[in-house]
Amino acid sequence: MPGLLRGVARTAVISGTATAVSNRVSRRQAGRWAEQDREWQPAYQQDAAPPAPAPGAAQPGADDMTSKIDQLKQLGDLKAQGLLTDEEFEAQKRQVLS
Repeated sequence: MPGLLRGVARTAVISGTATAVSNRVSRRQAGRWAEQDREWQPAYQQDAAPPAPAPGAAQPGADDMTSKIDQLKQLGDLKAQGLLTDEEFEAQKRQVLS
């Protein structure tokens, strides 16, 4: 049974990491597309100031950091429950922080 729980825990950590990476790639790709759109704008539109972000909007970097913190908390919980060894915890932590 512990092998099954460890496998489930490892899958949860990997899927969380994959989600974070996917979100980061999506944001980077959206930024590149926005940059390409600016390149194709007429000169008079490029001189205009960019629109201010909405007052309640979170910063993209903050979302990324929040997801990393959530993943690290999940890893800590899995380690505290004995589902991850110290080595597995350290390896996953390095992956999340890189």
